[in-house]
Amino acid sequence: MTRPTIALFTGDPAGIGSELVGKLLALPECLQQARILLIAQEGQVQAPAGVEVVEWSGRHTAPFAPSQATQANGHYMLQGLAKGLELMQAGAADGLCFAPLNKTALRLGGMHQEDELRWFAERLQYKGVCGELNVLEKLWTARVTSHVALRDVNSLLTSDKVVDAIRMMTEALRAAGIAQPRVAVCGLNPHNGDNGNYGDEEGRIITPGVQAAAALGYPADGPFPADTAFVRAIRAEGGYDGVVTMYHDQGQIAMKLMGFERGVTVHGGLPVPIATPAHGTAYDIVGKGVANVQAMRNAFELAVRMATAHRAQRAQA
Repeated sequence: MTRPTIALFTGDPAGIGSELVGKLLALPECLQQARILLIAQEGQVQAPAGVEVVEWSGRHTAPFAPSQATQANGHYMLQGLAKGLELMQAGAADGLCFAPLNKTALRLGGMHQEDELRWFAERLQYKGVCGELNVLEKLWTARVTSHVALRDVNSLLTSDKVVDAIRMMTEALRAAGIAQPRVAVCGLNPHNGDNGNYGDEEGRIITPGVQAAAALGYPADGPFPADTAFVRAIRAEGGYDGVVTMYHDQGQIAMKLMGFERGVTVHGGLPVPIATPAHGTAYDIVGKGVANVQAMRNAFELAVRMATAHRAQRAQA
């Protein structure tokens, strides 16, 4: 099978995105893994031979002030993401990988959704279940609630949403080549609620969701106390491929502690493969040349894997 084509966007022009993409494109192995369509500002990145620079509305914009979240760079980012989606929808690209974004700038630039994942879903007119998946090498996480205030988490939890998160996680792991994923599910309360002494969501909501997911062909274990779930997951024997958490920081703290500069975010559930580094735009180190490319490289390689699988699925359809 021929190499997949990846649309590669430099992300926030006020952040470290262009540095990361430049370092990525300097790695010969990345150029060998995929055909690359570069979505960037003119002069932002030196494109090596074999990389096709895309003509788009943001290519010839004026330089942006570094380390500032503004309406201008927010609009630029939305234009770049839209171009990536356009390339995939037209069949010109099999997947999208982009450098970090700044959510404040995105909102100033016109994004009214809670995050870029929901923006993608709306642009794609996708009504199905989707959510962020975070990947640190062999460990994946999904969450039942995402970018919401912590005070709202309890009211947003339902058994159906637990099922959706388990299913999304399992299907993503299968698409990444794990035939029988092992998935653990976190509880919500301290000590898993301690038999109802600290809350009853484990028995009332989460356990029924785990059972319903298993009945649909998506087996998972738990709920486990959240403070030990990741310990179980990373054990050499009896570990897990993925952990489903109930809210954003329940998983993100663990994943970023284990590998802040290596983690990847996958926009799970969408009909097209999309991946990005899990870290942010790092305004504090812009222009210093010290940005670590590892997470960008991991995101690119995962986008290539997903795009290859996606391409094979389309060929069989």
